[in-house]
Amino acid sequence: MTRELREIALDRGDRRSSMWVYKTVRALLRVLVNPWVRTRSVNAEVIDQPGPLILAPVHRSHLDSALIATQTERRIRALGKESLFTTPGVSYLCAALGAIPVRRGAADRDALSAAKALLERGEAMIVFPEGTRRTGNDVVDLYDGAAWLAARTGAPVVPIGVAGTERALPPGAKRIYRSYVAIACGEPLPAPVASNGKKVNRADMASFTQELQARLQDAQNEAVALAAR
Repeated sequence: MTRELREIALDRGDRRSSMWVYKTVRALLRVLVNPWVRTRSVNAEVIDQPGPLILAPVHRSHLDSALIATQTERRIRALGKESLFTTPGVSYLCAALGAIPVRRGAADRDALSAAKALLERGEAMIVFPEGTRRTGNDVVDLYDGAAWLAARTGAPVVPIGVAGTERALPPGAKRIYRSYVAIACGEPLPAPVASNGKKVNRADMASFTQELQARLQDAQNEAVALAAR
């Protein structure tokens, strides 16, 4: 079922009407949500660079991707859990906003292949290297999804720290709480290269992910400091 949902989502996401939906929702977020949670950012201009780009933020709240999207005029694509695409109205909105369904808790290679195709078209995409929402400010145990995509598309990876969203919209919350949110974008990491001069292997991707973890922790520390000012 996921592959069928994915094809539908990709088709809807490519329609011209979807861009109007995306721009409208982004404008509403800027007007209604950003002032309420007092969003501040640093170095967000790196997201504006043209060409394929992988955004690799920490994941503390459902607000993370939405607030990051307000920091750029680029359209940001994302991977979303499959259950969001099983309700007609929600499914249409998610697809129009550029999301791609994935199976939660599974190594969904089809989803990564779809993400790869979008990056090869020059799009920007959010990939949460932590895999799921976590708590606190420590960045540990990252997955290799961002490294895999970067290795196969040549897309640089931007580590992004996000502080305050966990307090603004914690798990299970029914509303957004007034809060300060900070977004700190690190400098883009060039895609991993093959250590043997031939093909990027698992060891190369593991090394890249380790570097991404360190850079993401730096970005998170900067976001925490910015949010506290």
